[in-house]
Amino acid sequence: MTTSRAVVIGGGIGGLTAAVALYRSGWQVSVVERSASLEPIGAGISLAPNSQRALDVVGLGDAVRDLAAWQGDGGMRTPSGRWLARTDSAAAAERFGGPLVLLPRSALVDLLRARLPDGAVRTAAPAQLVDPGRPGGRPAVVRTPAGDIEADLVVGADGIRSGVRTALFPGHPGPSYSGFTTWRVLAPAPGRPFASHETWGRGALWGSHPLKDGRIYAYAAATAPAGARAADGEKAELLRRFGDWHHPVPDIIDAVEPGQVLCHDVHQMTTALPAFHGGRVVLVGDAAHAMAPTLGQGGNQAIEDAVVLAHHARPDVDLGAAQAAYSADRQPRTTAIVRKAARISRMTQLSAAPAVALRAALMSAASRLGPGLVLRTFDGIADWQPPQRTYAAGTREGQWTRP
Repeated sequence: MTTSRAVVIGGGIGGLTAAVALYRSGWQVSVVERSASLEPIGAGISLAPNSQRALDVVGLGDAVRDLAAWQGDGGMRTPSGRWLARTDSAAAAERFGGPLVLLPRSALVDLLRARLPDGAVRTAAPAQLVDPGRPGGRPAVVRTPAGDIEADLVVGADGIRSGVRTALFPGHPGPSYSGFTTWRVLAPAPGRPFASHETWGRGALWGSHPLKDGRIYAYAAATAPAGARAADGEKAELLRRFGDWHHPVPDIIDAVEPGQVLCHDVHQMTTALPAFHGGRVVLVGDAAHAMAPTLGQGGNQAIEDAVVLAHHARPDVDLGAAQAAYSADRQPRTTAIVRKAARISRMTQLSAAPAVALRAALMSAASRLGPGLVLRTFDGIADWQPPQRTYAAGTREGQWTRP
């Protein structure tokens, strides 16, 4: 009996999760990644209950929660430190069936890679889709430096500037610039304690969250021209933009090594793709639905994509029907989340003083009306259930204890 072969182009969170999920479903999998290493420097990831349930499907939910910190009580602040809104982590966990957790992105990458067979992941291997193939007909062909690979299924997980997406939909405009740039860092914890927070200023924001290993995951965003970079480095730019904000922001910036700041312009798929598949190819993650990070759902949606794809595209089913079912499941959901994230990103970019004052007043009013009003933003997102319903070992739905 011939084993069906899947080639995943891209070794990020979405690509690796897809590889693990397909491998568990009976596919022979190969992951080709253009970078020399899978190690992401200076980044953490927040996993909401929806993606944790997806990771439960592939047997990794408990391992992730063991390594992760439960995001504690905190809230929204102004740059001066005034609290605009308070968040209740227990209320969020009860509403959505579990907590929001945070861990280094590298830890999640290591867990995923360890679930794949030796030799399944190739780095320093740029790949090009040269033939998408046809379900029921010819295989797809992926070109790599080591030679061409024929595949029964190709997963395009090659990110925002996806070459696979361009090959499938050459007339599509692709992602557009959102108007702001982001910075992400991992840093030692400051000497004085602090509560998790996201702080919104004029056309800028900053978030700080403790990790389980004692470090801090922090991120920032600010309105900026596309491609603009500081001549004296990103740490210096963070100090200029955020150095006078409330504790612990200046201390975190001071503690960061200059070369350990990730800086990226944010692009989003404001024009939805006609489908997430074509030929023998499917798209996952940013290749399919790049979104602003304002809902923290980019990586979460990529993980969802992976388990839904494996649910439909088993080796023993009709591939064309499976691809169509995958697109039908994922496209409406992710398109709605892309648009919601874009609306919130426009709020974060407000810079005129009257608009910023009104935004702060509305946030404060919403907080006073109770945590349910704030949490409603994530209704229909964080409460998602995978096609195969699973729950964390030793727990029942809706019952969680802080680690």
